[in-house]
Amino acid sequence: MRLDYLTIFPDYLAPLGLSLPGKAVESGLIDVHVHDLREWTHDRHRTVDDTPYGGGAGMVLKPEPFGEAFEALGVDEHTTVVFTTPSGEPFTQRLAEELATRQRLVFACGRYEGIDQRVIDHAREVAEVREVSLGDYVLNGGEVAALAITEAVVRLLPGFMGNAESLVEESHTGGLLEYPVYTKPPVWDGREVPMVLRSGDHGLVAAWRQEQARRRTAERRPDLLAPSALDDGTPIERAVPADAAEVLTLQRACWVQEALANDSLDIPALHESLDDVRAWLAEWDTYVVRRSGRLVGAVRGRRDGPEGQVWDIGRVMVAPDLQGAGLGRALLEHIEAVAPAGVTSYALFTGAASARNHRMYKKAGYRLRRDLPAPPGAVVLTKRRR
Repeated sequence: MRLDYLTIFPDYLAPLGLSLPGKAVESGLIDVHVHDLREWTHDRHRTVDDTPYGGGAGMVLKPEPFGEAFEALGVDEHTTVVFTTPSGEPFTQRLAEELATRQRLVFACGRYEGIDQRVIDHAREVAEVREVSLGDYVLNGGEVAALAITEAVVRLLPGFMGNAESLVEESHTGGLLEYPVYTKPPVWDGREVPMVLRSGDHGLVAAWRQEQARRRTAERRPDLLAPSALDDGTPIERAVPADAAEVLTLQRACWVQEALANDSLDIPALHESLDDVRAWLAEWDTYVVRRSGRLVGAVRGRRDGPEGQVWDIGRVMVAPDLQGAGLGRALLEHIEAVAPAGVTSYALFTGAASARNHRMYKKAGYRLRRDLPAPPGAVVLTKRRR
């Protein structure tokens, strides 16, 4: 893979010669070229920027040096030009994997207020263009982002990592953050390595690591657990305030059925207003499912109990015409999966006479807890988190 960097601060990219990237250059696995954009200027001051049209603070990198640089470097349809910019698409492991399949990457490192838009438009006419952002913040220039993207991409190239298995169980591989890792000694500063890692039981170790990865992801990056998807690819998405009206409509349809099953209208969900739904949407982690633009399922959860160890699950709702097709079970599994670290059990309640619900929850591993207080006409069910 060939990597070119266009920058006005070439020394900023000196780390490309260090550690594993440096060894990859020496071995010929990657071909790295850092170019000073000022090489393609023609005035005695080697000017690369100018004031923005329309006024405003800061300076904008001029189009002429980039245009000449692209021509001199032979940028063509076999090239992917990466513009590092805070207004680009978020950089992810998936994007790193995609870029690792390219023959050649050219990084255009912006500075000041950015690069003249015509440079990007021109690049799109002759090459593949990706505008990429490291995150929702602003750096002084694009060199740091170019280095980070390079590290993430080239380590995926065959032969780059001495031990290819190192790539298998990493953060963002398989959608989860990496589990905690330990090394010798077994006890340090009074802190012990978990016994399961010293047990020699590979099955227990694998299960522990998977659970720790899921818990860490739920605690630090719950957005990675959602949206998830149903078997048919339909996404399960986090609810937003604008969903309140549709959630209210679905809720009333579902709880009319509950009222009929339990022969009672004394059900709080049946009497909530739009403002009530808006209020609890702001307090609960709520997820919804849409099909053909229609909101057909929802579920919510929040921490409860001593030290927040209980994940309170509620409002498992499926449109009446879709009930019995497994959507309720999928929503239940999803809300369990996004429970944050520290949660040790799940709890929910349903109508005492809601036979369909009881069957679903029993199959999902919940057990009836008549010893726990419940709203009038309802029963509590719990399940230990494994």
